[in-house]
Amino acid sequence: MKRIFSPGKLMLTSEYVAVDGALVLAVPTKLGQEFFFTEEKDGKSLIYWNAYHQDQLWLETVIDYKTWTIIKTNDQKASVFILKVLKNVQELSDIKFKSDISYHFKTNLQFPPDFGLGSSSTLMSNLGEWAEIDPFVLNEISLGGSGYDVAVAKEKSAILYSRFPERVYEKVIFDPKFKDDLIFIHLNQKQDTREGISHYRSKPTSTELINEYSELTKMIVKSKNLEEFSQLMTIHEQKLSDFLGIPTVKEKYFQNCPSFVKSLGAWGGDFGLTSKFGDYEAYFKKQGFDKIFSWRELIN
Repeated sequence: MKRIFSPGKLMLTSEYVAVDGALVLAVPTKLGQEFFFTEEKDGKSLIYWNAYHQDQLWLETVIDYKTWTIIKTNDQKASVFILKVLKNVQELSDIKFKSDISYHFKTNLQFPPDFGLGSSSTLMSNLGEWAEIDPFVLNEISLGGSGYDVAVAKEKSAILYSRFPERVYEKVIFDPKFKDDLIFIHLNQKQDTREGISHYRSKPTSTELINEYSELTKMIVKSKNLEEFSQLMTIHEQKLSDFLGIPTVKEKYFQNCPSFVKSLGAWGGDFGLTSKFGDYEAYFKKQGFDKIFSWRELIN
């Protein structure tokens, strides 16, 4: 079987405000999603889909793409989603799902699904490359969202990304000299991004806020040292907390932490970013957070 790979992502700046066009800094993770495929000229027009989480099979389904019906599955809800996405692929593609060929697919998500590193965006990127279609369009009609995560998966690089007035992004090198002082803390739960965006949308759109976050992102990319980076991250976190009316992750979990702590992505779950201090491992483990990663362990 042939293989395609797309990396996961972490959004370092402009969470929520990204949907209104604020400039985003996002970085690729070492782990991502593998996509294996082969075709069989058997005249049956079937899709055999096997999905794995960290090499453990969790979804097995067979779909007839002539009638778009699920013939066999061990998870109806997940299979309905896969059917929807693949039907969108058919509509966008000039070459896939057009004949009586059967397709055998295997996906393998290399990270735990509750890490929030982009199980869907990596799938959109992989399918886009396989079917030779625009993964941003596939993502838009299948899921929605700002699309920054698809850009990271597609480019396999750190990016600066803006959604409005049109999608514009560029690959950047973000390799801070102080990266070995940075750590990521998994917050033991996956936050619902759509729910978070809905809360953000309930607030009046602020052009001033969008511009402020774009400027903050540019400053963060250019940070010369840990002190400057820490100050900017603290400003970033507090400003969004004030706008959303939601406590920061530091206020919620780590009030006496001697370093900045910044939420990454939807607030309340997934990962937080901070810097090393004293016996930081013992501190976070005492608070109940024992999944701690260095920059080099997580970021590609």
